[in-house]
Amino acid sequence: MRRYAVLLGLLLIVGVVLSACGSGGSSEQGGSDNSFETAMVTDTGGIDDKSFNQSAWEGLTQFGGDNGLKEDAGYSYLQSNSASDYVTNLNRLVQSNTDLIFGIGFKLAEDIGTVADQHKDTHFAIVDSVVDKENVASIVFEEQQGSFLAGVAAAMKSESGKIGFVGGEESELIKKFEAGYVAGAKSVNKDIEVDVQYAGSFGAPDKGKLIASNMYNSGVDVIYHSAGGTGNGVFAQAKDLKNNNPEGNYWVIGVDRDQYEEGQIGDNNVTLTSMLKAVDVAVADVAKQSKDGEFPGGEIVSYGLKDDGINIAETNKDAYTEDIKAAVNEWKQKLVNGDVTAPSTDAELKEYQDSL
Repeated sequence: MRRYAVLLGLLLIVGVVLSACGSGGSSEQGGSDNSFETAMVTDTGGIDDKSFNQSAWEGLTQFGGDNGLKEDAGYSYLQSNSASDYVTNLNRLVQSNTDLIFGIGFKLAEDIGTVADQHKDTHFAIVDSVVDKENVASIVFEEQQGSFLAGVAAAMKSESGKIGFVGGEESELIKKFEAGYVAGAKSVNKDIEVDVQYAGSFGAPDKGKLIASNMYNSGVDVIYHSAGGTGNGVFAQAKDLKNNNPEGNYWVIGVDRDQYEEGQIGDNNVTLTSMLKAVDVAVADVAKQSKDGEFPGGEIVSYGLKDDGINIAETNKDAYTEDIKAAVNEWKQKLVNGDVTAPSTDAELKEYQDSL
């Protein structure tokens, strides 16, 4: 009986030791560099919109590469073809135990808030909106500042005195782009005409092409778009016109990322400049913070001119001339110093125009 008790005791000790070793191994694996998983849910603009969603994916891809993660294992995305896909895609990622889930675009804000409430142990981040939840990081940008500089460039470049703005869906966010752009242009030429039109969608390149056609036909010679995939139609129309009339002025100002390549047509390029919005940098930053245990949950993470979260591209040296560059840099300094405040709403724009 005594021998049995001793044997039983030895077996229990071995079991405890093995259990402890197994637990320790599991914890060590959970803290390894390759255990972190992050993913993003696109809005309806799509991963290849050559703008907002694409920039976010480039940031997540960069983060994955920098941290030894593999696509579709350590980092991935789910495409949303309609608004009804948002909740489904978010929940799919939650169920697959994704550590950090990004919602790309303000249109996902409501659904991010709902799903975040239901899964408080999961980290979420929303781009271009604010969701006041402890497990959600809100990433926002001072788009009106970069758009102001785009307006300065457009007014400097325009020979007709008529410029255009094409928005995707009319919203508080896209109004920031519009207001800043008009203010910047009016700061250079208070009599300049600005044709503003909305396509009603971020994924309708045909509608963007039609709007651009009407604008160029009316004498507009520079169009700034904030329309996601719809903006591809603006580029397509400008290139078609340039192809038929190489001497004509059909300029496009890109958005979110440097869209210089989108404007290339033979030896010409219709991209005057692009309003750079470092969505890629922001996504990579927040992903790294989350991975490092420093997730900014419940915080608003803002990017503007001061920290290069917003900027203006100088890629097209032939079109973006030294006088335009000098004027843009002058106004940029005024914005950074606080001597000028770029408007972000219709009311602020009216007040700004009245002060000119």
